[in-house]
Amino acid sequence: MRRVVSAAFLTLAAFFCALEPAAAQLRPPPPVVNVRGGSSVARPVPAITPLGWYAMGSIACAAVAPMIGTVVLGREMTLSEVYHSTFSCVLGPLGWLLADQLFPPGIGTPGRPGQPHGRAPPRGRQAGDRNISVPPLGATGFVVDEVVVEIAARATAQQRERMATALLLTPLEARRFTLTRRTLERWRIGGGRSVPATLLALRRFSFVTLAQPNWFYFSVQNQAAPAAQAPSTQYVVSKLRLNEAHRITDGGDVLVAVIDSAIDTHHPDLAGAVADEYDAIGTPAPPHAHGTAMAGAIAAHGKLIGVAPKVRLLAVRAFSGDGESAQGTTFNVLKGLDWAASKNARIVNMSFAGPADGLLREMLAKAYQRGMVLIAAVGNGGPRSPPLYPAAYRDVIGVTATDADDKLLPLANRGPQVTVAAPGVDILADAPDDKYQLTTGTSVAAALASGVAALVVARDPKLTPAGVRQVMIRSARHIAGKRGDVGAGEIDALGAVEALAKQAR
Repeated sequence: MRRVVSAAFLTLAAFFCALEPAAAQLRPPPPVVNVRGGSSVARPVPAITPLGWYAMGSIACAAVAPMIGTVVLGREMTLSEVYHSTFSCVLGPLGWLLADQLFPPGIGTPGRPGQPHGRAPPRGRQAGDRNISVPPLGATGFVVDEVVVEIAARATAQQRERMATALLLTPLEARRFTLTRRTLERWRIGGGRSVPATLLALRRFSFVTLAQPNWFYFSVQNQAAPAAQAPSTQYVVSKLRLNEAHRITDGGDVLVAVIDSAIDTHHPDLAGAVADEYDAIGTPAPPHAHGTAMAGAIAAHGKLIGVAPKVRLLAVRAFSGDGESAQGTTFNVLKGLDWAASKNARIVNMSFAGPADGLLREMLAKAYQRGMVLIAAVGNGGPRSPPLYPAAYRDVIGVTATDADDKLLPLANRGPQVTVAAPGVDILADAPDDKYQLTTGTSVAAALASGVAALVVARDPKLTPAGVRQVMIRSARHIAGKRGDVGAGEIDALGAVEALAKQAR
């Protein structure tokens, strides 16, 4: 709160100086001396002009807006948000655009329907047709010695070499992305220079058309100790009415891409379920608990029953880690998405969350236009967390988690990005080495929702992503909670496939 107040008053100080001429209209003039009679006569005080009222109203709005915003959001506003509210009070919509250029929005800024759910994520400071995205002050959720860069085809080898020498950059990887038609490069930063400083320095090179951090994304799940054998019951089977739904459809060869950590493709519950694999990281790694649990929630067909047991999985390893956690980067997630699109995936499960990312937003928009249904976990940041991505992008179905009694997971994120809820507390799931585990979080809830989406697509392959979203929303079972907490309600596998039958009639 101290930072919000100080930033607001520092900004206001600048406005007082700028508005001094207008304020002068409000002051009474000095008395006029009558030389002949020796008396002085004061001129009448002029009425407050419209400009004067505008100045006073703008200053009052600018002073109060950051404090009100902090109360409404339930968290301290970022400096960018403070400046946006202040500039808007003084200059209206023009002030908001000016603040976008001078103080790019911070990580997790809410988005409006049409971009993310609120304002667009940070695009950085632009120059002409370039997009150099500099992370906001205090941001740390990126690889500390890397940048992702797009260089114009016109750039010569000599120009690239001069840039690399001047900024102590070493090329690591280059990739042509089919979905976005961009060739992106990953460069390592040397000499101890920071990512923000490097990105600012890249603005000097006109052939750099795009540059941003290589952001981190994290799996959003809490694993329990693996069990040696699968327990005898899964409450999600009755909760989602899976047995009844499977009499109508079981997912029938729908391709579902799981962008996650390494999946144990040899687990008995996943026998024959994986149609293809892709390793975006490229280093050997054993199967991981998170990826295996997500794959099983969707496609298990052994001791455990997945939501869509006959789907075909595209196992994309874009995350790595030890134990329960896993983390991925912008570049690896982009590679996984692009590969999944090349394999004609119909559904993409993204059980991870992180900051707003212009490159990821762009690729997801292209995937959506291609007909891919995009589903993501809203995150486990708690009720005061800012929106997390990719769930907060408009083209993505954001999924939160509920327990066996339909109560919301306390750590789940809230906001307009929540489309639907799904079971996500103490879920029985597959684990590496033919084992099983209890898992909790919005990650597994998203995986269960991806399974329902697969059932819907199998039932009607011509459905668009928007059509799948609407079916899931209309068929969701009403549960207690605000729209921003539980979305349209809890997903219902049988209700979703039956809704298609009614729609056909």
